[in-house]
Amino acid sequence: MSNVKKLVSDYLFLGFVVVPTLLSILYFGFLASDVYISESRFVVRSPEKPSMSGLGVMFKSAGIANSSDEAYAADDYIISRDALHSINTDNAFVRAYSDPRVSVFNRYDPVKISSSFEDLYLYFQRKVKVDNNSTTGITTLTVRAYQPQNAQKFNEELLKMAEDTVNHLNERARSDLIQFATREVREAEAAAQKAAIAIADYRNSHRIMNPEQQASGQLQMLSKFEDALIATRAQLATMQKTTANNPGIAVLQNRIMSLSKEMTNEVTKISGTDGSLASKASDYQGLILADQIAGKQLAAAVSSLEQAQMEARRQQSYVERIAQPSLPDASEEPYRMRDIFATFLMGLILWNIARMLNASVREHMD
Repeated sequence: MSNVKKLVSDYLFLGFVVVPTLLSILYFGFLASDVYISESRFVVRSPEKPSMSGLGVMFKSAGIANSSDEAYAADDYIISRDALHSINTDNAFVRAYSDPRVSVFNRYDPVKISSSFEDLYLYFQRKVKVDNNSTTGITTLTVRAYQPQNAQKFNEELLKMAEDTVNHLNERARSDLIQFATREVREAEAAAQKAAIAIADYRNSHRIMNPEQQASGQLQMLSKFEDALIATRAQLATMQKTTANNPGIAVLQNRIMSLSKEMTNEVTKISGTDGSLASKASDYQGLILADQIAGKQLAAAVSSLEQAQMEARRQQSYVERIAQPSLPDASEEPYRMRDIFATFLMGLILWNIARMLNASVREHMD
């Protein structure tokens, strides 16, 4: 019975400690390929802007984003499928990671059975890492490859893509901003032109230039008629007292009737009917007010366009490299001795657990 226990114990030790340790020595010592890591660091900066005004709100709505937004966009693009498409031009990425010199355990598609882009993208995600420090805003880009030149090359290409992404976002924001402001100016110009045409049409259709000015002239004329009427009535009253049979009395009475009729006509022209100057002045004032508002809106739109053009000429966010893509002169992974020792230590732990479980089972059976 003791021989059986010893044999089982030996098998457990062999299975949990010896065999895994030998396999780890074989893999990490002879089979695993050296991994070279190229690292670069960058930060997305933007020039300081003044406090946000009404126009600044418009800039924001038109697409001028904070640099942190563009940093996240650049980080996401680096690990995107589009980025993989770009660096895999002419199968450059596939060739680098399918090199026969790379271990079959580390190589991409070693048995040539996986040709889908999604499989390549999953492999790409294991080789490219992006870490953004939200406190400092610094992004660290690391690329793992099996040749130091390839690690540096792909890191440089991905970093250039991040710069292009930020520049593209800036250009799009500038374009949208200018287009928005230009559209506002065109709409304001159309409104101002429409108001001016409405005033011209009104003047032509009513045969009048300015109802207020014309009403002022007619008021002066009405005042003259009134003065003449008062003087004629006074003259008539005097003549009736002194010479009641004077034939000039009839002339003065006819003159008074004529002046009264003229005054009534002038009053009717100024006010009292739909076609009077007072009615025309009300309509005309509405057109003038609309023209003034359209003019102010046009001036505001032109001012906004000028500010938008000035903002567009300023450099927005940009990528500043803190550390250029490094060219590793020695492999950093795998950690061969550490991983072998870790395998041995884990095997010992599992062997002791299995041995105690085996002893417990046998004790229960006995």
